[in-house]
Amino acid sequence: MTRTLVIWLPPLAALDEGTAADAAWLRVDDGVIVDSGQDDNWVAAWEKPSDNAPDDQLVALAPAADVPLRWLHYPDAAPAQAAAVARIDALKASLGDSSALHVVAGEPADAGQAVPVAVTTHAAMTAWTDWLKARELTPAAIIPAAAAVPPPESEALWTAEVGNERIVRAADRAWLSDPELDPLIAGNHDIAPLDADRMREALLLTLAVPPLDLLSGGWKPKRSWSVDPAMLRRAKWLAIALAVVSLLVPIVHALRLASDTGRADDAVVAMAKKAGVTAPDATGAEAELDRRIAAAGGGPLAFSVPASALYDAMGDAPGVTLKTLSHRTDGTTTTTLAAPRVEDINKVLLALQARGYRITAQPMAGSDGQQMANITIRAVP
Repeated sequence: MTRTLVIWLPPLAALDEGTAADAAWLRVDDGVIVDSGQDDNWVAAWEKPSDNAPDDQLVALAPAADVPLRWLHYPDAAPAQAAAVARIDALKASLGDSSALHVVAGEPADAGQAVPVAVTTHAAMTAWTDWLKARELTPAAIIPAAAAVPPPESEALWTAEVGNERIVRAADRAWLSDPELDPLIAGNHDIAPLDADRMREALLLTLAVPPLDLLSGGWKPKRSWSVDPAMLRRAKWLAIALAVVSLLVPIVHALRLASDTGRADDAVVAMAKKAGVTAPDATGAEAELDRRIAAAGGGPLAFSVPASALYDAMGDAPGVTLKTLSHRTDGTTTTTLAAPRVEDINKVLLALQARGYRITAQPMAGSDGQQMANITIRAVP
């Protein structure tokens, strides 16, 4: 349910003299007036239920005595352009220091429509906002009360009761009624009272779609940031969950690595057992196998060790081919490598040197245009 409290601001003269009476007010629930008065009972009427508070709003109506209205026409201007021109024209037509005036123009819905313009002073805005703050009220909008009176038909004029004021509305302006001035302004036109039901409907429409808001320009409320406690709690739990996951990822990875290492060690022990080597773990099995190979004349002097290193190095250089390969009993391996570029052969040599082998190379040109090199690999660094 959407609730709106409408409260009429006191005239500046009453505030200056300290004779401001209880404000007129009414409460609107979902577009229906449910309560009204001219006393301080609005305090009880505005007690916000916690479940509806976010949808509630307070709208203040500024008195026509201090905020007269005019409607200006710019048939050929776009809505935004018409509003800007209306502010300038209203300021030019106003008396007094322009820096002390607060001029607000509404933006029409379509081009060619009349632009409502309100003129008041910054002093008046200060007095009204202080009056509201003293009652701990923060309005969503301050609308001129004269803006609620609908335009009359043809050349007639309306008079309507809005709050504690009688407002006269012509086709192009609205002002506080004055028994002496009204006939002079109306001239030969009739001034007829506006039906109360029609005035009520117009007021509700004005609250739903305000034609202009005095809380604009320098008086526009500063946007305040509020933190939702529920959202803050949710963010805290998400941060804790993120920290837990960040810790669990390396732990799970370490556990998986330890498990994979254990299975690999078990596989090594099982393979060594098939070869007749009994050892408690993979390290012991590898040591025993190395001992047996060395005893059989192998070990690092065996052909398989440098040859395996050579083939591993060539795996990272696809362009290198093996032309010749031989091995001597002193552990020296000789080979001839060929490649389209010298850099490819150097890549293999650097990989062998990184494994701790001593390398000598004699480059030469091949008959097919490829680069070749005779390589000597010492099995023992």
